[in-house]
Amino acid sequence: MFLHDASVWAQTTFQRAKLGDSRRTKRLVQLAGQLAAHTGQSIVQSLSSSAEIEAAYRFVRNDDVEPEAIAEAGFAATVDACKGFDCLLALEDSTSIEFKHRTVAKELGHTTSHKHSRGIQVHSVLLFAPEEQQVVGLIEQQRWARDINTYGQNVDYAKRAYEDKESYKWQRASQAMVMRLGEQMSKVISVCDREADIIEYLSYKTAEQQRFVVRSMQSRCIEQSVGKLYQFSDTLQSAGERVVHIQQKGGRKARDAHCDIRFAPVTVKIPSNKTGQPVPLFYVGCKEKGTEDGLCWHLLTSETVTTAKQALQIIEFYERRWLIEDFHKSWKTGGTQVEDLRMQSKSNLERMIVILAFIASRIQQLRYYGLQAERAKKLSCENVLSPLAWKILWLKTEKGKPSKQAPNLHWAYLRLGKLAGWNDSKRTGIVGWERLWEGWFKLQTILEGYQLAMSLEQEM
Repeated sequence: MFLHDASVWAQTTFQRAKLGDSRRTKRLVQLAGQLAAHTGQSIVQSLSSSAEIEAAYRFVRNDDVEPEAIAEAGFAATVDACKGFDCLLALEDSTSIEFKHRTVAKELGHTTSHKHSRGIQVHSVLLFAPEEQQVVGLIEQQRWARDINTYGQNVDYAKRAYEDKESYKWQRASQAMVMRLGEQMSKVISVCDREADIIEYLSYKTAEQQRFVVRSMQSRCIEQSVGKLYQFSDTLQSAGERVVHIQQKGGRKARDAHCDIRFAPVTVKIPSNKTGQPVPLFYVGCKEKGTEDGLCWHLLTSETVTTAKQALQIIEFYERRWLIEDFHKSWKTGGTQVEDLRMQSKSNLERMIVILAFIASRIQQLRYYGLQAERAKKLSCENVLSPLAWKILWLKTEKGKPSKQAPNLHWAYLRLGKLAGWNDSKRTGIVGWERLWEGWFKLQTILEGYQLAMSLEQEM
């Protein structure tokens, strides 16, 4: 789907929304299209007339419009997009959406930042096709508010049933994917960080024959050794080396880590305070050489790993997990700026949150293509920009007349950044979310102004 055609994207994504009235669905499609065309802008800034603004706010405030119904329409569109792929990674992670205003403080819960923070917890699942190197879209998202009276407390955690704990979100996400994907679930591999290293979750995934890669959080007892998993890893022979690129994050600089690879079948024992059968899995270790504090991944997987090539593939799968973190950044602060929303109730917030989540995943494909420079250089920029749009972008960022042939996609990625003032001062070749969104919005504004001028000229 061409990213420049926001109205077509909105129609494809939300046309099946069951909102109780076809007029509401039509309004959803119109609103999503306008917000997608003016990414990062508010409802007031995105719509052109007071009548449209009022209609949009009536939709957002309508208690008969269920946020889950909006989300299910988007998930259905993702299911349709899955049909062309043989393997899909379900990249999972949780985050907090924190709101600084206090208009809905009583309905929101605490977050992990500080005692007086207020927000919503979110668990998202983003599908990625590793062979085609393509972000497919959101397939699951859970939202909930924590009890503000439990901040800093671990209230009877050990005594509570597994289904009643927040950590049940991992299994709930898998159950939701099965419901939506049906037989397509057999080609999905869940890729999760250490928070998913829960014995009940590992047991569930194994029993249901669902595929997964989970980073180990603790050195579990295993049947293969009198010791534990990490000690067992130290006894394994090296299966080769792997250079892992560590993404820049916060104050951490991007770098390459030279790692030693090990693998073996393992059988994880059930902890003494729980019941169940041992869980047969495969272990893949990836540890940076020459340092004790470097990168160290202990991965547990349902995938068969009997060769170095298979072990490297598991590591490659886990390397893509950063995309879900990147999605959350684009959604919260770098792109659609969800945390700047100012609504009068939690339900109103959720309606906007859901719409903006799908908009955030939409343009992430452009950024990912841009990061894959060699591949993007082989693709035309008309995969994301109309002929008129890229020619205007050329006139704004290049000298001379536009070329007769459309430039490549990597050119568009860099020039959108340049349009927003990015100059690659750090020589990374990476355009951040903020600059990419800003460049995209500026181009859309210029394009709309040009089209308006042309229509007025034709009327005269």
